[in-house]
Amino acid sequence: MAKNPKAANNRRPTRKPRAAAAAAIALSGDIEDLAAPSGSIKAAGAAAKAVRAELLRWYEANRRDLPWRRAGERGGGGGEEERAYAVWVSEVMLQQTRVPVVVDYYSRWMARWPSVHALAAATQEEVNEMWAGLGYYRRARFLLEGAKQIVEKGEFPHTASALREVRGIGDYTAGAIASIAFNEVVPVVDGNVVRVISRLYAIPDNPKESSTFSHTAMFELEAVGGFILIWKLPHGPEQFFLDYREITGQLVDPSRPGDFNQAMMELGATLCSKTKPSCSQCPVSSHCQALALSSQNASVKVTDYPRVVPKAKPRCDFAAVCVVQIAQDFDQGIAYATGNDNLFLLIKRPEKGLLAGLWEFPSVLVNEGKTDGLNRRKEMDKYLKQLLRIDVKRRSSVILREDVGQHVHIFSHIRLTMFVELMILNLKDAVDKLCDEGQDSTKLRFIDEKAVESMGLTSGIRKVYNMVKDFKEKRLTEQSQVPTRKRSRRLK
Repeated sequence: MAKNPKAANNRRPTRKPRAAAAAAIALSGDIEDLAAPSGSIKAAGAAAKAVRAELLRWYEANRRDLPWRRAGERGGGGGEEERAYAVWVSEVMLQQTRVPVVVDYYSRWMARWPSVHALAAATQEEVNEMWAGLGYYRRARFLLEGAKQIVEKGEFPHTASALREVRGIGDYTAGAIASIAFNEVVPVVDGNVVRVISRLYAIPDNPKESSTFSHTAMFELEAVGGFILIWKLPHGPEQFFLDYREITGQLVDPSRPGDFNQAMMELGATLCSKTKPSCSQCPVSSHCQALALSSQNASVKVTDYPRVVPKAKPRCDFAAVCVVQIAQDFDQGIAYATGNDNLFLLIKRPEKGLLAGLWEFPSVLVNEGKTDGLNRRKEMDKYLKQLLRIDVKRRSSVILREDVGQHVHIFSHIRLTMFVELMILNLKDAVDKLCDEGQDSTKLRFIDEKAVESMGLTSGIRKVYNMVKDFKEKRLTEQSQVPTRKRSRRLK
C-alpha cells in the first residue's frame, strides 16, 4: 500500500532537531569538539560547577518574591517540617496552575491550615470548598489524605524516598520537598526543567514521547555539554531512552540543592520559555548547546528543543444538567425571584472518578445524537426517579421547566458540553419527603441561595448556576413589564 505523502510530510518536522544536531556536529568535526576536551570527567565537573555558580548567582538577584519561598527559606522562622508543609502545599497547587492564581489560594489555605496537623483535622468537604476554582480536585483530596497519613505516622518524612510513600506525592513533589526543606541532594524535574535541560544539552526528544533512541543516537549525544549522560535499556541492547532525572541529578548543586532546583524551575518559567526564550539574558547561555547549534545552522532554532508533542484530542461528552429549585409559591414571578426561601437540589458525585466526591446539580450524560430537549428531559426524569428515587410528578407540581442554554467546560482530556435547564417545583409535602424513604441522605442536599453562593462549587457548576441566575433575572425583568393578570397566570 502506498504511503500517505501528506502524513509523511507532517512527520518530517518532528525529526528536524536530531538531524540538525547531527549536521552541526558534523560541521564542528567530532563530537568531542562540541563536548568537553577529550570528554574528560574533570572537564565535565568544571562545566557543571560553572553552570551551578552562574545559575545560582542569577537566581539570587532575580528570583520572584513568592510566599512559599519565604516560608521555605532556612532561617525564615519555621522549622524543617513547617518548611516542608509549605513547599508541599505550594507545589501541589502549582501543578497545572499559574503562579498569580496560586498566590491567593496559598495564602488563604495557610491562614486556615498553617500546619500539617491542622490540615489533617479538616474534612474533605472543607478542603474542597477552599480548593474550589483551582481545578484538578484530586490534588486536594491527596493533600488531605497525605496529611492524615503523616500525622498518623507521627513524623514528616525527611527523604525523597520516604516522601514518595505518602499518598499523592510523586517524584517531582518528593524532590522539591526533600531538597528545599531538608537539603537533600535530589533533582526536581517538571516541564520547565525538562525544557532547560533539553536546550542546555541539545536533546531533541521530549520525555512525553514513547519513541526511543537508537544505539547510534546514544553515541551522538552521550558527551554533549561535557556531561556523561545516563541511558537506560528498557527494550533490549539496541534501544535506549534518556532519563531527564538522571541528567538533572548530576547537575544539582550538592551544597544548595533546594536553591538550585528552584533556580532551574525559575529559569524555565521566565527566561527559557517555550516560544520566546530570552537567550541574551540567560545566565547559562554560554553553556547552551541548542543556542550553539542555532548559531551554526540557520535551520536550527532553540525552540526546536524539546520537540513539541501534539496534545491528544479531548473526548467530547454531552450532559443534561437540571437545576432543580424548590419554590414555596405558585406565582411565577415569585418563583423567578431570588431569596433564601428557594432551595436548590445538589447531588454528590461518586467517590471515585472525575470530580470525585464533589457537589453538583443533577447531571446525566447523553449520547451525541440525543441532545435534543425531549431526549434530554427523558434521561433526566429517569435519573431523578430511578437513581435518586425522586418522583417529580407524584410529590410535586412543576411550576416551570425551561432550557437555559449551553456551556462548554474543558477538562484536560474531556470537552464537556452541558445543556442546562431550570426546573422549578412546588412541593406537595415537606422537602424531606420529596425523596423516597431509604435514599442515602449523604448524597443529596437541599440548600438555600445564600449557601449556594458561598459553597465551594467547581468552576463548571458555578458557571451553570450563574447562567440560571442571569436567566431568572432576565425573566423577572420581563415579567415586571407584563400586566398583573397575565403575570399571575401559571405556565402550562
